[in-house]
Amino acid sequence: MEEENRDLRQLILSHIKETGPIPFSQFMAWCLYHPVHGYYSSEGVKIGMEGDYYSSPSVHPLFGRLVAKQLVQMANILGRGAFDVVEMGGGRGFLCKDILDWLRSYNKACYGRLRYTLLEKNPHFVEEQKGRLSSYEKEGKVFWTDPKAFEGQETLMEGCYLSNELIDSFPVHRVAVHHGVLKEIYVTQENDQFAESLGDLSDPRMSDYFRRMGVVLEEGQTAEVNLEALHWTERIARRLTRGFVITIDYGYLAEELYAPRRREGTLLCYFQHRVSENPYERLGKQDMTSHVNFTALIQKGDEVGLRFTGLVPQYRFLLALGLLQETESVGKVLSTLNGLKLRLSLKHLIESESGMGEIFKVLIQHKGVEQPQLMGLRDLDTVPWPS
Repeated sequence: MEEENRDLRQLILSHIKETGPIPFSQFMAWCLYHPVHGYYSSEGVKIGMEGDYYSSPSVHPLFGRLVAKQLVQMANILGRGAFDVVEMGGGRGFLCKDILDWLRSYNKACYGRLRYTLLEKNPHFVEEQKGRLSSYEKEGKVFWTDPKAFEGQETLMEGCYLSNELIDSFPVHRVAVHHGVLKEIYVTQENDQFAESLGDLSDPRMSDYFRRMGVVLEEGQTAEVNLEALHWTERIARRLTRGFVITIDYGYLAEELYAPRRREGTLLCYFQHRVSENPYERLGKQDMTSHVNFTALIQKGDEVGLRFTGLVPQYRFLLALGLLQETESVGKVLSTLNGLKLRLSLKHLIESESGMGEIFKVLIQHKGVEQPQLMGLRDLDTVPWPS
């Protein structure tokens, strides 16, 4: 397989030659989302063993079942009537299927109220989702909305916006402090090769971004600014009349994310489960991500009517919803070998050092609900453990 899309490289280089340096956010947007050449527009498996990275739903179905339990409580808090779940960036459809499988088997009342909508930019993912979820589509439980059409709609809903590893893939601006001044990193070219240069901020919001969070970057420190995440928060807040937003992703609060020890920022690239810090290779063939600034999401949410419910590491969320009990129940009907495989898979979801348990966070926000006490956010001291 060719490790780079040469047409994409030429397209970007030609644009730079004609118009001058571009913000890194534009470069990243083309590499990931160009409608023809972008990483998320191309064929091929992205998620799982044969892809470039793992996501929690691809590790084991129990992840989706536990999210489903939290959704049931949210539906009960909101009361009667339709309960809408909109999953932003549904990937291969594993999370949706695991949620619906559990609800159909174990909570028919909530399943009867549920309408599940998927928004996914990758047409190949949409095709895979429709194959995986065909029975639920026939039952009128799952729907698809084109993300571009969603942008132009102002449809109101009551329920939950759900995303898993969505915001980390939004195109980000990159900035650096140079002689005490915040500068933006631009992508330029030298002898038909990509290079970087510093320039004035392309968006004035970036200068206010750090000030509002009380963050002062050190001289020479590089960092990412995810303005698209703020725009995303505004959009869903306008559409949500009552309900919740569940954001599952990896990242930190601002104080930790922009600590001096992260002098080079958090931008990473993934190709066949290998990690690289070079975004200028394998164009259109590798994923690019940066850690999520949860402080920015919380602050922006508060501005637009999404109240802070809680932020916990993923391992706490899963354990609070009964991961150990579910593991014990499932393990009883498995062989010794399959039981071991199950425990190893679930260890990856909650392990703090090499797994997803600590660096992945679950942020929940609410609107039109008074101080909800959610199971997934409860103190682990209150959780009954298997005997």
